[in-house]
Amino acid sequence: MTTFDDRESAFENKFAHDAEMQFKAEARCNKLLGLWAAELMGRTGAEAEAYAREVVAADFEEAGHDDVIRKVMADIGDRATEEAVRAKRAEFLKVAKEQLASEG
Repeated sequence: MTTFDDRESAFENKFAHDAEMQFKAEARCNKLLGLWAAELMGRTGAEAEAYAREVVAADFEEAGHDDVIRKVMADIGDRATEEAVRAKRAEFLKVAKEQLASEG
């Protein structure tokens, strides 16, 4: 292989790794958001975990995270505003990325 081929391969590997880490961070963020919303709804234990899995699954409906926000908003009703849910999601995305980085 040439140096160019080595660099190309390294960039491809980095891109794949970054995409995988972003996917994991998004999924973990959605789980944390689901657990938070479950708590607002008075769900605990296995019921909260099941709801968090529903929130993670909702993210596969369309690109972006608006599908997750819609699901959570529909489920929690007036327990929180959409702005609060979006702020929590942003907060949880940071937490998820920190957790993944520390797991290394």
